[in-house]
Amino acid sequence: MSLPATYLKMFSTVSEDGQLRMELMEKEMPTPNPTQVIVRVEAAPINPSDQGVMFGWSNMAEAASSGTGKGTALTAPVPPQGMRMMKARVGQALPVGNEGAGTVVAAGDDAYAQSLVGKTVAVMSGAMYAEYCIVEAQMCLPLNEGNTARDGASSFVNPLTALSMIETMKLEGHTALVHTAAASNLGQMLNRICQADGVELVNIVRKDEQATLLKDMGAKYVVNSSSDSFMPDLIDAIHATGATLAFDATGGGTLASSILTAMEAAAARTPGAYSIYGSVKHKQVYLYGGLDTSPTTLTRGYGMAWGVGGWLLPNFLARVGNEVAGRLRQRVADELTTTFASHYTDDISLSQALQAETVARYYAKKTGEKFLVCPQLAIE
Repeated sequence: MSLPATYLKMFSTVSEDGQLRMELMEKEMPTPNPTQVIVRVEAAPINPSDQGVMFGWSNMAEAASSGTGKGTALTAPVPPQGMRMMKARVGQALPVGNEGAGTVVAAGDDAYAQSLVGKTVAVMSGAMYAEYCIVEAQMCLPLNEGNTARDGASSFVNPLTALSMIETMKLEGHTALVHTAAASNLGQMLNRICQADGVELVNIVRKDEQATLLKDMGAKYVVNSSSDSFMPDLIDAIHATGATLAFDATGGGTLASSILTAMEAAAARTPGAYSIYGSVKHKQVYLYGGLDTSPTTLTRGYGMAWGVGGWLLPNFLARVGNEVAGRLRQRVADELTTTFASHYTDDISLSQALQAETVARYYAKKTGEKFLVCPQLAIE
């Protein structure tokens, strides 16, 4: 097919005078090298990880938009602390959009690249909020027959994160999990995986309606962090499951410390040799998100066999290698409309994604709300 000479692509820039600016830029259509393909992007979700690049440490309460159509731009002030945190990116126009899906419309001479032409594929490129993207053919996940770009838009970040949490559990010798912000799209996927694979899971939520949602899905252990009985409930659930590994999406505050405290208290219920150093079994909390931007506070009262660290999906996949990553990706493709199905609140165009009123909606990160950028929608 004949491709346009140029296409629109979204960028986020922080200026030296403390302003964040997001806008669409017109780029020349690239020519793929032998192993590359060009994908016409048809659907790309807005994940919390995308917003980290889009908005960084700017003050989104004061965000404003200007212009119309492809000239739409969003600006927001960046406070001094935010400028210190984003010093390394000042002056750089960063592409945005971790993942998405679309149709391969051109390819290099390599046989595999050519075999993808005309197929619907999912892609994780970091530049998916664009009408087109160019990627290595090996980075594409061909969708099964009958699956659409909308079905495959969220094939990487949430599905592979949930599956990799289970892989991490197995690799590190744990037998059950604790997960926070558990009513999220990712949390619901993790519940479906754990139920299918026979893995015990303790879900931590912060609202009664979130607890109800998960229990209606069949979740066995759900605790509410806003409840007066949170700690006793958490200790009971961890004791029942034997969970010694947690993934915390909040990142800040005292939740990680509370989980470790509950793990230690649960371990103390099992008779064993006394030690002034606490329980012998290692207890681990991985911070994989930043919903709470306050400092992570640890109140040590859980012995010496514990750890708190960061966890990032690309780093984990690089660690386990192509064979494991390929196995996980294939499972996602096979269960795309069941285990890994995503539901979207609204479809928005590239220009709508820059309008302040729309940004306020998806920036709120409300449970059950997920927005889909559709770059082929008409620019208004």
